Amino acid sequence: MTPSVPDYLSPIQWHQAVAVSREQCARIFRDGGTPADALLAFGLNAEAGANWERVVDIVAAEICAHPIKRAA
Repeated sequence: MTPSVPDYLSPIQWHQAVAVSREQCARIFRDGGTPADALLAFGLNAEAGANWERVVDIVAAEICAHPIKRAA
């Protein structure tokens, strides 16, 4: 099931955030981490019973919530 794009985001921004989130979560998984560890790595509160699919979406939403700082 493909996660739907939140109404307030452009589809491109959402899909890029999901790609980054998947990559980072895969690294944590590969190193033996749990979904809760992935949430903690992004400074989020760990949810009881969260699975990897849900965590990828939560992390992607967190990535989209903070604009990228661009230096001049």
